[in-house]
Amino acid sequence: MSNYKIIGVGTNAKTTKGDGSKYLTGIVYLLPDDFLCPMSRIAACREGCLNTAGRGAFNSVQEARKRKSDLLLKLPEEFYRLLTTDLTKFQKYCEKRGIQPVIRLNGTSDYNWREVIEGYPAIQFYDYTKVYNRVAKTWPSNYHLTLSYSEANVEYADNVLKYSTKYNANIAVVFRDKNKIPKVFKGRPVISGDADDLRFLDPQGVVVALYAKGKAKKDMSGFVID
Repeated sequence: MSNYKIIGVGTNAKTTKGDGSKYLTGIVYLLPDDFLCPMSRIAACREGCLNTAGRGAFNSVQEARKRKSDLLLKLPEEFYRLLTTDLTKFQKYCEKRGIQPVIRLNGTSDYNWREVIEGYPAIQFYDYTKVYNRVAKTWPSNYHLTLSYSEANVEYADNVLKYSTKYNANIAVVFRDKNKIPKVFKGRPVISGDADDLRFLDPQGVVVALYAKGKAKKDMSGFVID
């Protein structure tokens, strides 16, 4: 499983918690700039992004993510060729073993991958997104979106809550202290989102609690909730 050019499989400690006899997860990691992650400045999550957490702290990992991002931006046809080759190979690998292939295309980005998702109906795709109006669109049944909350910008926070309510989308909230996560947040029951990353299995109408990691532990912008 190490011959993939764009996706990473077995490289994320959280996703591997959910992998096993039923699911196997692959993730695409890019750099969260203004184009690939357009709401990251408004939501003030770029400094505390998971991009620099865990393995992301290594220069070699950052360089690899930059190469992939540059390829997408400068030679998109070649990027998509490599990505679809990876996805086809990954799907066949899972099918042979009788497990569900799962892909998170936005591991550290927030890009619209509609054409890719539509091309692989047998793969379960999912993402977290700060582009809140994305949940208002009609997506293929194999794509699940969880809205990402931040109080760094009042208008942004209000819109996340509004779109979540109107389109029945769950909300992911990053809390500073995993020992002080509330049972209810903004009137919604809170569930743990750190046991695994299989968000498409979550019940509807909940807040998915995540706890701050890496640089996010020191975030004071409002992205991380006390």
